Amino acid sequence: MDEPLNSYRKEIDLYPLQRYCLSNGKELSMPRGATFQQSGAPSRHIAYIEKGCFKYTVHNHADGKDYITGFAFEGEFVADYPNCLYGLTSKVQIEANTEAKIYIVNGEDMYKVLMADTTHLLYGLKIIEGLFLQIYSNYIDLYSHDARERYKHLLKRCPQIVQQQNLKDIASYLTLHPNTISQIRHDITFEAQQP
Repeated sequence: MDEPLNSYRKEIDLYPLQRYCLSNGKELSMPRGATFQQSGAPSRHIAYIEKGCFKYTVHNHADGKDYITGFAFEGEFVADYPNCLYGLTSKVQIEANTEAKIYIVNGEDMYKVLMADTTHLLYGLKIIEGLFLQIYSNYIDLYSHDARERYKHLLKRCPQIVQQQNLKDIASYLTLHPNTISQIRHDITFEAQQP
C-alpha cells in the first residue's frame, strides 16, 4: 500500500477521534477561502473533514510571501495540533482550499478527554508522534530528493492532488517555482508517450 500524503494516518487508528468529532462536533459548511485558523491567533479547534480540503500556510516576512506547509483532505483532521489543545498562538494560517463540510470540536475539550486516563493519554501521544514522524520525513525528503523526485513522490502518495490543487499551491508545498513543476509535468508526459 502506498504511503498517504499525511502519513500519520497509516500509523494511527483515527476512528475514535473521528467518532468523537462526529458525535460531539458542530457541523459547519465552509466556502473556499474561508479561514479555519488565523495565524497569530489562539488555536482552539480541531475538526474532522467530511468533505473538502484545507491548506496550511506560513508567511515569510522577509520576502512578503506565503508558503504552503501542508494539506488536509476528506477523511482527515484539520487543526494546529497540538497547539489547539492548549489554546496556544498559531503560527499557521489554515484555509479551506475547496468548499468543505467539517465537524468542529473545542481543542481544550479534546485535551480533557485525552487526559482522562492512560489509554487516552497514550492515544494523544501517538498522534503527536505520528505528526512528528511525518514532518521529519518531509524535511528529510526536501534535502535528499531533487525537484523531480519530490514531485513524483508526491504524486505516488497523493495522486488526486493534481486535480484538487492548483499548480501554484503544489509548487509552494514542494518549495519549487511553478515553472519548475510545469517543466517536470511536461517531461513526465513526454516520457509516457515514448514507445
